Amino acid sequence: MNRIALTGGGYRAGLHLDLLRRLPERFEVTGVLARSAATAASLADRGLPVHRDLDGLLRTRPDVVVVSVPARDAPGLVRELDGRGAHVVTETPPAADLAGLVDLWEAVGSGGRVQVAEQYLLFPHNAARAELVRRGAVGTPTSVQVSSTQTYHATSLVRGLLGTGSTAARVVASRTTSPLADPITRAGWTGDAEPRPQTTTIATFDFGDGRSALYDFTQTQTRNPLRARRLVVRGSTGELVDDRLVRLADATTVLTSTIERRWTGHHQDVQGYDLDHLSLDGAVLFRNPFPGARLSDEEIALATLFDACAAHARGEGPAPYPLAEAAQDHALGLAIEESLTSGGPVTSARGPWA
Repeated sequence: MNRIALTGGGYRAGLHLDLLRRLPERFEVTGVLARSAATAASLADRGLPVHRDLDGLLRTRPDVVVVSVPARDAPGLVRELDGRGAHVVTETPPAADLAGLVDLWEAVGSGGRVQVAEQYLLFPHNAARAELVRRGAVGTPTSVQVSSTQTYHATSLVRGLLGTGSTAARVVASRTTSPLADPITRAGWTGDAEPRPQTTTIATFDFGDGRSALYDFTQTQTRNPLRARRLVVRGSTGELVDDRLVRLADATTVLTSTIERRWTGHHQDVQGYDLDHLSLDGAVLFRNPFPGARLSDEEIALATLFDACAAHARGEGPAPYPLAEAAQDHALGLAIEESLTSGGPVTSARGPWA
């Protein structure tokens, strides 16, 4: 059983709590820290064990504490928890800017107790694609194109699929503004079909040794159904475009295959609507680790991350996404903004975590 404590009562904290309580056989919420009376009352009304200070929260002996507070407050709370010997999972990005990343690393980096809730490589479709790349389906990966999510999430995909580690990159970015309707937000359908100005940012990354990446993100793309999500991985003997794989089988044979997603609960399947697995040509690439829970892809990714973080805290597994990885992601993302500001190429920072 994974013992999880949480801090905060906002949107992300609410999502995490709902997810953890849907998996009672895997997770126990030992307590929630709420420093305002209103938040404490709201959480208590939901039957959650509420604590008003860290001493009370840590007395519940959680494996990890998930920090889901406003971004300006998170680094200080991470430092405080780490100073008490607690294992922590903090939201992305772990600090606002490069100076904040360096300060946070110098304060808590050496302890190895801080993980970051970067889940994009754990989404079932991305996990399946990464497994194909790991198995050599495209040969040596040389280029990644991401058009789906913002800066640090996108750079985590780039680094994970290319295997660039802490390598710095030469970054060139540009930004344009054009009209786009935005019919749905976090709160739901807006009922507004009027196009309004939105920015699109395009950036290239050159990691050297023939490895590169392209970043393409429109302002509301994460939720906007009018913009597709695209992931391309190019390699020495093949290419993966979203779920379609083309590769060289021998000197005169090119094969094309598609990643297939198997769901239960369709038509007369009475097992209930759930993700079963993703496969290609009969080989399973990803299997749902939470069968029967009927989770969304993001929920599967987050539950996988929390499970791994708790296991690591108990000494039962590797660090799933340590602070050093998230700091490198954010440093690359910050280089995009730096290039936009300067109007020319920049080299991403190589921080003390590298």
